[in-house]
Amino acid sequence: MVDGQPGAASFRANIVRAQTLWELGVEIASDVTTTYGGNRDMVVEVGSGSGEAFKHWLRMATGSPILAHDIVNGGLEMAFVNPSGCLTQAYRGTGLFSKPLPVRVVASYPSWDRFVCVLHERTGLSSIADIKARKYPLKLSIREDPTHSTRVLIEQMLAAHGFSLADIEAWGGSFQTNGPPHDGRRMQAIADGTIDAIFDEGIPTGWFAHALANGMRPVTLDDDVFAVLGAIGWRKVMIPAGRFAGQTEDYACIDYSGWPLYTRASLDDEIAYKVCAAFHARMDRIPWDPDSYTGIEQIGRDTESTPLDVPLHPGAERWYREQGYI
Repeated sequence: MVDGQPGAASFRANIVRAQTLWELGVEIASDVTTTYGGNRDMVVEVGSGSGEAFKHWLRMATGSPILAHDIVNGGLEMAFVNPSGCLTQAYRGTGLFSKPLPVRVVASYPSWDRFVCVLHERTGLSSIADIKARKYPLKLSIREDPTHSTRVLIEQMLAAHGFSLADIEAWGGSFQTNGPPHDGRRMQAIADGTIDAIFDEGIPTGWFAHALANGMRPVTLDDDVFAVLGAIGWRKVMIPAGRFAGQTEDYACIDYSGWPLYTRASLDDEIAYKVCAAFHARMDRIPWDPDSYTGIEQIGRDTESTPLDVPLHPGAERWYREQGYI
């Protein structure tokens, strides 16, 4: 878009139209009344609209972890997934996936997070295993979307202990469900003392510290359960004492960091290379998480905020090496 070049004015006009379409899409997709599973995700597509039909070239989307099937089947070229552990399952063929998929990472948007389990002191429960041992009628706060990645992890975690969410209900328990992790319904339930436990991520949003201030305490998992979850694709990590108000001890839990933008192994190297270069070109316009982002070189590295257990795409790896980032 350089003034004086042939076609510069019309090119600028086309970009204005594209940005307008983007803003319209964001407004519609961000409607808070749209439920999970509804029209709340977006595809950004680059190609040619100069003919009678749009000529597809690059489609990038947001959505659930199982979009990995659409990626490897050619319906999309790239997608974001959160957290990184879900993509690891696709790569290994574990958990959500019955066989390994040829997925590769293009870049990882830095996002530091942890999945934690907190139990209220009044329950007398000191571990997840205690819930089963006592058949405790737990009042548990979880996400309302049954396909949410946290719900997947919860069922995997409980299965490693020999029970399920359905068992909790059978024992007289109930679920307080939420949209985002800091949903007002959850925050109020914590203050009112109407819930016994929370299993969730999104701890930087404030709910974790709020729970600790209202009689809830984090419980860690046994080593054998960490081993089971590790084989699926979840990393064991530590939150050091004092990281959050009310946290008095080091706490071992499950990593929930990273938003990998991934593709299939067969994608043309030049496309992955161009997407990495685009991250660099637009790095001052991308809405980075200020608590996680340390610099553009981070998006191709294994860091606390960008865990990488899936290989980089060769085109992406070439770009990072040329820049001296890896």
